[in-house]
Amino acid sequence: MEQKALTVTQISTYFKQIFEAEEMLFNVRVVGEISGLSIVRNIAYFTLKDEDATMSCVCFEASNFNFQNGDNVILTGTPRYYVKGGKLNFNVTKIEKYGLGELYKKFLELKDKLEQKGYFSADHKIAMPENIKRIGVVTSKEGAVIQDIINVRTRRNPYIDIVLYPVKVQGVNAEYEIAKGIKTLDNYNVDLIIVARGGGSLEDLAPFNTEVVADAVYNANKFIISAVGHETDFTICDFCSDLRAPTPSAAAELACVDVEQQIYMFNNYLSRLKNAIYNVYVDKSTYFAEMTTSLIKNYKSIHIANKNLLQTDIIKLKHIANIYFQDKEANFNLLHSKLKKLDPNEILKLGYATIASNDKFVSSVSELNKGDEIKVRFKDGIAVANVTDVKGERNGL
Repeated sequence: MEQKALTVTQISTYFKQIFEAEEMLFNVRVVGEISGLSIVRNIAYFTLKDEDATMSCVCFEASNFNFQNGDNVILTGTPRYYVKGGKLNFNVTKIEKYGLGELYKKFLELKDKLEQKGYFSADHKIAMPENIKRIGVVTSKEGAVIQDIINVRTRRNPYIDIVLYPVKVQGVNAEYEIAKGIKTLDNYNVDLIIVARGGGSLEDLAPFNTEVVADAVYNANKFIISAVGHETDFTICDFCSDLRAPTPSAAAELACVDVEQQIYMFNNYLSRLKNAIYNVYVDKSTYFAEMTTSLIKNYKSIHIANKNLLQTDIIKLKHIANIYFQDKEANFNLLHSKLKKLDPNEILKLGYATIASNDKFVSSVSELNKGDEIKVRFKDGIAVANVTDVKGERNGL
């Protein structure tokens, strides 16, 4: 006989009834480590885990929830199976701290070690460069992080270049890829480096809490912004970097100066400068007008009182000027006469002539040969002739 098939609702309701009927599961105490914590509308959602298993948990009263990822806790509560969602949750009514989680212990140990070595020292951090033109980004090529950074760049300053070094941001050996990406971009033509990933549990962020990544950040010469996880997440990478940003988008906001804001500020400064110049002009114009009026009044008084003295001074100045210009005119006429005597055209008028052969002036009979064509320039023209004989010192005369 064929067994009757159950509906999903029927089998799910049966599961729910089994859990609700089992008295041993009421107010049971469970120990484990918190992971994947998120609080939404005063409700805490997280996973409780140990080395071999995980369990979904929910706490409906999270107003005094003072726990975080990595905490070892003892939970008191009851498992509930939700028919509609087909999910088993452990409804928490009480939570107590139970030591520290192993992963969180390792985080604190490495943090203390690197802090003692000076990796977090403010003296080692450098200032953010000005006039940023190219940004290097170490993150996954998948997901929203790189797209968020590009979107912010495009909105604020599309003239800035983005150079992506794609890496794994979680999982086995992810820390080595991240460290290599930082070292590679540190030797590349970028102005600063953003190391980024989205939020996650303490396990998800584990690669950024490693010494190999800390070494790469600490030893980098370029300015590094760490934007790992959400605003409440802190990593070793954050402490070693020159600047921590709460999110990847915030890192892009910090690195990309708003070009519209720059234009606005420039125009504002220009307007203020124009106003300052105009105010100075108005002030000086008023001052000049007042001084002019005062000088005119003083001048009239002086003119009336010293009219004869002024006329005498004018006569003296005219006399001095006449002597000066007569002297200059005599010097000018002398120089003009000398220059005129040196004028080749004036010399030709005296009966002299110039001789040229092969477009070069001839100054000696030794420069001519029999048969050469010569050009003889007179004051009123040029005659062309051929040399039939050469006499002079070159012939022994």
